[in-house]
Amino acid sequence: MPEPTLTIRTIIGLEIHVQLNTKTKMFCGCPVRYDAPPNSCVCPVCLGHPGALPVINRQAFTHAVLTGLALNCKIARHTKWDRKSYYYPDLPKNYQISQYDLPLAARGFFDIPVRGRMKRVRITRAHLEEDAGKSLHDLPGCTLVDLNRAGTPLLEIVTEPDLSSADEAYAFCIELQRLVTYLGVSEGVMQKGQMRFEPNVNIAIRCDGREYRTPITEIKNLNSFRHVRDAIAYEARRQLTAWTEDHDYQQDKRPNENRGWNAEKGITEYQRDKESAPDYRYFPDPDLVPVEITDGMLDEIRAMLPELPIARRQRLVSEYGLSTRDADTIVNHRGTADLLEKVIAAGAPADVAGKQFVNVWLKLANDRNVHVTDLGVEPEQIVELARMTADGTINKTAANRLAQVMLQHAEPRASARADAQRSTPSPLHLAQELGLVQVHDTAATEAWVEQAFTANPKAVQDALGNPKKAQAAAGFLRGQVMKLSGGKADPNLVVRLVEKRLAKLRGKG
Repeated sequence: MPEPTLTIRTIIGLEIHVQLNTKTKMFCGCPVRYDAPPNSCVCPVCLGHPGALPVINRQAFTHAVLTGLALNCKIARHTKWDRKSYYYPDLPKNYQISQYDLPLAARGFFDIPVRGRMKRVRITRAHLEEDAGKSLHDLPGCTLVDLNRAGTPLLEIVTEPDLSSADEAYAFCIELQRLVTYLGVSEGVMQKGQMRFEPNVNIAIRCDGREYRTPITEIKNLNSFRHVRDAIAYEARRQLTAWTEDHDYQQDKRPNENRGWNAEKGITEYQRDKESAPDYRYFPDPDLVPVEITDGMLDEIRAMLPELPIARRQRLVSEYGLSTRDADTIVNHRGTADLLEKVIAAGAPADVAGKQFVNVWLKLANDRNVHVTDLGVEPEQIVELARMTADGTINKTAANRLAQVMLQHAEPRASARADAQRSTPSPLHLAQELGLVQVHDTAATEAWVEQAFTANPKAVQDALGNPKKAQAAAGFLRGQVMKLSGGKADPNLVVRLVEKRLAKLRGKG
């Protein structure tokens, strides 16, 4: 009897916790600091002492509304706070202040690029809450608790189960991180816990005309995009194996689970059965009044919305002719994209400026672990370098070297002082001083070509008589000419003169 044909469909929804970029916690004045000594950023409110009353952080609320608008959500005009019962040592009140039936934002969507097309992922809700502390298991036989993080503002974003593969989830996570950092509402560093993605995964199995759905697994302990992708892929395989071995492994026959990702072993491990809303026993928080959002408040926050990353990437491609990859790289950081557009508006050729941002300025910035905007090079100098490259004053190699020299001369922004009137040399002056100005002199270039041919007879022979090596040999000769010129020769002129010399030699043969 033939084996039944199975059709497998992966179903993925995401719960995302975004730590909001505020100086103080959600309901008290304690500072939000990542590397502070344990239990040093705490007070009676976040420690849950009797009689301590919470007060809403307005900046966190504004950040949450701004994100909700960017996710095309409906913003609630009336929203309230709820207590979510939570019996773990890292939240000493034994409840978490959150939002239950009246979330701040709901019924939105987020379009992401997937395999050359846009995929719409529906946003179920986005609500504000406070974070828990951190349990540490570094010492054998005991658990340590650091409550510095308790009370930190979180925005929890919940999607519909619209993602259908680990790769789609990976793309979603990258785009959402880019969005919140672009808005300035979060630093979004996963390794610091500033964004935590928790996929809810199950599979639909079509077999003999019937569909079976496995229990939903919520995956914890994911601290990188790669782990998100690997954990989802593993979990889908695990659930298929479990159903294949036992057809009763289905929703309503087995409980949903929380499983942790073990990165060393590359597997998910059972933690506990998954809680549902009744387990948390929500009820309205009596210490916090509901928030009424007026038209004026909403208009004021909506005015803060910038052009969003995906739309900006598409515009950089269509308006300036940048490649999709270059535009994607530049849009990663809002300040870098702003600077590029400022440079183009000031007269830099868009194609050259775009390439130099990616291949020169971003590389220099990455080497120093900063952004392009932190390098200290003035926009006017970046404009001049792009113009000099475009008009042939310098070649690309010289532009790379010149950028490094410009960076050495730049005054660091952080140490700018009133006495910093002394001007940084212009790129043209530096290029002349360093002998980087491109030579367009035909006679001089012909002399370098003659020297290169004389010094490399084997390469000349291959270029003339060895079809398999002709192209590489000609390229080698061009490189030797550039070397003899100290990189100053016009590459286009070198190409023409090398070909002219080879053609002349072929004619003699």
